[in-house]
Order: sequence, then C-alpha cells, then structure tokens
Amino acid sequence: MKRPLFLVISAFAIAATVSACGNTRSQRVATGALGGAVAGELVAGEPVAGALIGGGVGAFN
Repeated sequence: MKRPLFLVISAFAIAATVSACGNTRSQRVATGALGGAVAGELVAGEPVAGALIGGGVGAFN
C-alpha cells in the first residue's frame, strides 16, 4: 500500500470515529469537522480536507 493512500485511509478512519460524538446532527458535524481537521493536519498536512471529510461523515451518522 502506498504511503499517501495509507494516510488518507487513516485520516478518514480517525474522522469517522470522532464524528460519532454528539446528540444532534449539528453536533456530529462540528465534532467531525474539528476532529477531521486535527487528523488531517497530523496525518497529511491538510486540515481543510480533513475537516471536510470529518464534517461529511458526521452529517451522515
């Protein structure tokens, strides 16, 4: 597995885990976006992409 693909999958997994927090859809989107931004910055240096992925996952949980 290539390293960038592994980092993307890891960031998505972290964002999906964090986005499950919250009682309402708004809370899940907010926690998913925040967790995704942190994961995206740490894993791939892309906080905006991480926030978009985390917020999107939080919206559908």
